[in-house]
Amino acid sequence: MEDVLFLIEVEDDPHSPTVCFDEKLVAPEADVRPSVPAKPGQVERIDYEYERLGTANLFFFVEPLAGWRHVEMTQQRTKRDYAHCIRWLVDEAYPHAEYIRLVQDNLNTHTAAALYETFEPAEARRLLQRIEFHYTPKHASWLNMAEIEIGIFTRGCLSRRVQSLSELRQRIATLESERNAQRCTISWRFTCNDARDKLHDLYPVINNKLD
Repeated sequence: MEDVLFLIEVEDDPHSPTVCFDEKLVAPEADVRPSVPAKPGQVERIDYEYERLGTANLFFFVEPLAGWRHVEMTQQRTKRDYAHCIRWLVDEAYPHAEYIRLVQDNLNTHTAAALYETFEPAEARRLLQRIEFHYTPKHASWLNMAEIEIGIFTRGCLSRRVQSLSELRQRIATLESERNAQRCTISWRFTCNDARDKLHDLYPVINNKLD
């Protein structure tokens, strides 16, 4: 826990940026019948019937101190999908960074082994030399600020019905561009000192009294 909290507290460094990563499975829905537009004294009316458009997976990358985020939409959430996203992060998002401090949860696909299962050993090693993994504790994914960004996108463009997966992709890209243009940062207020003051059950009781 303190390892992740410390990363959030240190000053942002372009040579070793802290990036939070998480993913969300979505099941887009489309209208079966056209909705009735809103008019004075009457809200928009949407029919309860809908058509499932399948599922998609969204990979979220967020650099909270710099106000940058990127959402990659894939059909699945396999180790191969994860590995290709990591290569994108290293080679395209941060090509000049010495290394990237990546905060993520303990999902079974979020491992260094995923890169070795996807790329040649030399390529996997090249990428991993530029990545420093920092895992949130089990049952404490709230420490990952990517979850905050997922909540913003859920309210902003994921909860409304769409007509196609391409329309959903466009909505996501539009909101991503808007938030990046505004450099929307995330203000995290829970520090290591707060954890030590409030989460006493997580820390051992040390008796410094001499016999």
